[in-house]
Amino acid sequence: MLAFRTEIRNSPREQTLKIYLSDISLDHELKMLLENIKGVRIVEVQESISRNRVEENVTIFRDLKHSINSIKDKVDAFLTLYFEKSAI
Repeated sequence: MLAFRTEIRNSPREQTLKIYLSDISLDHELKMLLENIKGVRIVEVQESISRNRVEENVTIFRDLKHSINSIKDKVDAFLTLYFEKSAI
């Protein structure tokens, strides 16, 4: 199973990035780290509503000056490195 999965979501107000972690015990630790990525405005841990999802997800709201695709690329790179280091 993958350590994480990210999805760009469109809401009526703005685009967000959802992160689904296979280990939800890391949600709050990663929230604090993700808040330091340039272009990230707010990071929230939210309860997942959909079926067939983990119980919680991390939602990233971007600074509107930054592209949601560039934020996704930065977050994916950060999380890949984070989980590679923790696997050692």
